Amino acid sequence: MTDAIIPAITYRDPRAATRWLAEAFGFQLTMAIEGPPEQPAASHYEMAGPAGGRIMIGGEWSTRTVSPAGVRGVNTQSVHVRVPGGLDEHCAIAREKGAEIVAEPADQFFGDRTYRALDPEGHCWTFAAHIRDVSRAEAEQLIGMPIAARDWE
Repeated sequence: MTDAIIPAITYRDPRAATRWLAEAFGFQLTMAIEGPPEQPAASHYEMAGPAGGRIMIGGEWSTRTVSPAGVRGVNTQSVHVRVPGGLDEHCAIAREKGAEIVAEPADQFFGDRTYRALDPEGHCWTFAAHIRDVSRAEAEQLIGMPIAARDWE
């Protein structure tokens, strides 16, 4: 496995979350370890993203791992996911499956088209498809601010 950073996302019902993430966002289940019936929060799932990468899905197994649904929707992070194309169609499917679209699809100054959605438990997801190459100089001109970036010409 070559993924260097793998987000671990906590759900009240991790098994249901994997089904929903597959249907709404296009993730594919790659591993399932079911927790014992008396401790479903001990379950562990892994899913592949629509354009690569992976995420881990688990339950509320300690007081430090809770779903946003348990803390009034508060998020301490969000997950940014690349999709191979068809971002508007991806958004339409997510909406149809019950995602709350909090930022409609829009072109960004850095060359991606993005939208932002909340899943049924309140996790914030940003989806992006690359639509054009933008130089750092062009991006700086578009936003009117300098950009410090090691790998952006």
